[in-house]
Amino acid sequence: MSAPLNSPTEYTALVGATIYISPAEDPIRDGVVLIQDEKIVAVGSRAQMQLPETARVIDYFGLTVVAGLWNSHIHFFERKWANVSDIPAPELARQLQDMLTRFGFTSVFDIGSMWENTRRLRDRIDSGEVPGPQIRSTGAGLVPPGALPSDQVLSLMGFMKFPAPEVADAAQAAAAARKLLDEGVDGIKLFASSPRSAPLPQSAFQAAADVAHRAGKPVFVHPNSASDVLTAIRGGVDIIAHTTPHSGPWDDTLLAAMKDRRVALTPTLTLWKYYMRHDRFSAQEEITNTEVGQLRVWNAAGGTVLFGTDLGAVEYDPREEYALMAEAGMTFRQILASLTTAPAERFGGENKLGRIAAGFQADLVVLNQDPSKNIRALTSVQYTLRAGKLIYRAAG
Repeated sequence: MSAPLNSPTEYTALVGATIYISPAEDPIRDGVVLIQDEKIVAVGSRAQMQLPETARVIDYFGLTVVAGLWNSHIHFFERKWANVSDIPAPELARQLQDMLTRFGFTSVFDIGSMWENTRRLRDRIDSGEVPGPQIRSTGAGLVPPGALPSDQVLSLMGFMKFPAPEVADAAQAAAAARKLLDEGVDGIKLFASSPRSAPLPQSAFQAAADVAHRAGKPVFVHPNSASDVLTAIRGGVDIIAHTTPHSGPWDDTLLAAMKDRRVALTPTLTLWKYYMRHDRFSAQEEITNTEVGQLRVWNAAGGTVLFGTDLGAVEYDPREEYALMAEAGMTFRQILASLTTAPAERFGGENKLGRIAAGFQADLVVLNQDPSKNIRALTSVQYTLRAGKLIYRAAG
């Protein structure tokens, strides 16, 4: 179902577009991306590049090309993904398109789902049976005892019921993390606290982080407050999976600790607005202003931002997330970095993903508009390519 643009012996030239080869470099106008098989062979201006005589030339004049996008905070826990091995390929492809590929996501990090089911989903994509993104996953998150919502609440939210390891101390956290890593997950996620239980101690974070880091895997935390963030980063966590607007503005002590520990942040700004949608406008605006303020001070401090929306728990369209990130003072280049180079560097793919460069994997997004002029244009996706294969084409 995912059609290659070229055979292994052919070249395909995407010609005429504006090409953002990386967030740090000026775009190439009237550019060319030359692809062979899964890789980018060359990139440059049309005036300076000589194409192979046998190259298949595709005219992208008036379009914009960026590297494949990452969403570093998603979940495959909606009921639609249950028993994924039994979902017919065409239906599964539609679900992946609706959630991910139509928005240009070629790499995702699932940080909370039933690992065996998500692994099977990844296998079906990687086999070429269905078009989809590269999936990394933590499997189920580690939670404090009694923290999980009831089955009734999960059902009302549209989520699958799946077991999550309950941990209360360092020994339990280390054992649970080790078990997940032995099963093949790509990282570890911990929930810092819950209204229904005591928060995890710093020693539990440290124990899980030690196990994960020895395996070369990142550690995520779901915090509910600024104090959760501080405890988690002191325990060795790498990625803060949310802003914490209910705890008020982040102070200099927290920001300094985050910078010192070199953590990254997925802001998930739309999430809080989504959960507040039934409240008064004044309450919604207060939460939005606080979360945007937290991202603003983190970005101003030079902190690493990874684009992430808690996809699966919110509406799929990311355009409001882009707009809120811009409201927080992030420039187009900084937002593009959060979608490309920053996650590639953080998750070990900087030598093949996140940039449009010779030798890199041909993960590309072709846009109908230039997002440097309107950040919401990042959702104007015409084509999505992963490893040289077309995994999404806009209708019409």
